[in-house]
Amino acid sequence: MTAAATPDAPDTHDRALRADARRNRDTLLECAGQAFAEHGTAASLEDVARRAGVGIGTLYRHFPTRDSLVEAAYRRGVENLCDAAEQLLATEQRPDMALEIWMRDFVGYIATKRGLAATLKLDGADTHADLFAYVHDRIRAALKSLIDAAAATGRIRSDVDGSDLIRALGGICMVSDQAGWEDQARRLVSLLMDGLRYGAPNS
Repeated sequence: MTAAATPDAPDTHDRALRADARRNRDTLLECAGQAFAEHGTAASLEDVARRAGVGIGTLYRHFPTRDSLVEAAYRRGVENLCDAAEQLLATEQRPDMALEIWMRDFVGYIATKRGLAATLKLDGADTHADLFAYVHDRIRAALKSLIDAAAATGRIRSDVDGSDLIRALGGICMVSDQAGWEDQARRLVSLLMDGLRYGAPNS
């Protein structure tokens, strides 16, 4: 019995190490997102490691360069934002409310994380072309699912174009340079939703 169980021990140990490494990586990305939001992409990597409760060597094992950490944090943030669209549709009774909540979250994320994309673009658009294409596709798909669901129930107009809506939301993000921008952004998103609901059969 003991001899038969021995070969499994290294594999169990390896799985535990891999799980621990994944937890460290996830925690580092979460803490990096917080640090970048507070201090920009020039935030101290030592501070990121300290927030995550790991040594700076662990950070560099996962992310050998600042650019690799910025890229991973940007990807993770957008993925979380887009995954939330499906969750909102599952939990909100009215899909138009799910759309409005997601648009507010979108503005909040983009407004506070613009520095991540800007930093990556400084390296040259070609360097991160695949990442930007992936991110844009995810955002368009998430927004389309919300628009389609809201339009199908007659809560918003049927002629809403996702590309137009993204441009409008991008304009709202620009108010983040002003004091009290969060309240102003919420008001602007509400006005935008009023336009989406105008003329809808069940608005």
